[in-house]
Amino acid sequence: MESGPAIFAGAVFALFGGALLVWTVTRVRHGEPVAHGVNPVASAALASLVSVIALTLAAWCLTRV
Repeated sequence: MESGPAIFAGAVFALFGGALLVWTVTRVRHGEPVAHGVNPVASAALASLVSVIALTLAAWCLTRV
């Protein structure tokens, strides 16, 4: 019963982190800005960092099941 929220949270973090990472890589490969009005390198680095943190949280949640 108590593993349900951990599975849900892990799935949400995994979907968010994976989608953000794919989106960031796609934007960088096409030479398009990740965020408008921000330094391209800083926005790509921050988006990559957030996606890696989300994927790490997903792994942590799913190992608690």
